[in-house]
Amino acid sequence: MDLETFLAHVDRGGRLVGGSEHHRFMHAAAQEALGTVAELNSGYRSEDEVRALLSRLTGTTVDASVVVFPPFYSEFGKNLRFGRDVFVNMGCRFQDTGGITIEDGALIGHGCTLTTLDHDMDPERRADMLPRAVVVGRGAWLGAGVTVVPGVRIGHGAVVGAGAVVTRDVPPDTVVAGVPARVIRPTGFTTPP
Repeated sequence: MDLETFLAHVDRGGRLVGGSEHHRFMHAAAQEALGTVAELNSGYRSEDEVRALLSRLTGTTVDASVVVFPPFYSEFGKNLRFGRDVFVNMGCRFQDTGGITIEDGALIGHGCTLTTLDHDMDPERRADMLPRAVVVGRGAWLGAGVTVVPGVRIGHGAVVGAGAVVTRDVPPDTVVAGVPARVIRPTGFTTPP
């Protein structure tokens, strides 16, 4: 199996059956990602060095406007996309096997966790994983310690309060907070299309 075939399967929401060829591919790719992440987090790195390591991790060129403060964690890397002018603060954990897209101008606070894999509810199939992508829209801001579960889209310009657990899509230009996160109010701004 190659990366393109694996990503096509995941992007369709295809089940990753425990012990299957897809599952084995994911684990092998994780070893490569974990090596790159260990290098990223093993000492001081300049912004250019961080971007070079993120480019290796993702298999794409990370724009010069992207700033990520280590430590940063990703268990797969190759299904993670950063837009322009993205800022990711220290201690974030991205489980990107199912796909994470951070769009232009998004801000991710300290210690955020973005997850993209659910395990099957059936105990007999618990090793199976169900991928669902996460998207953080343009100009969105996730406060410190936010958790985003699989399949959630954070709308453009939205603000997610610190410590929130986001279990459903967040409308554009709204403030959400709480566990689970709920709409508090509009931001008062309209993010341009």
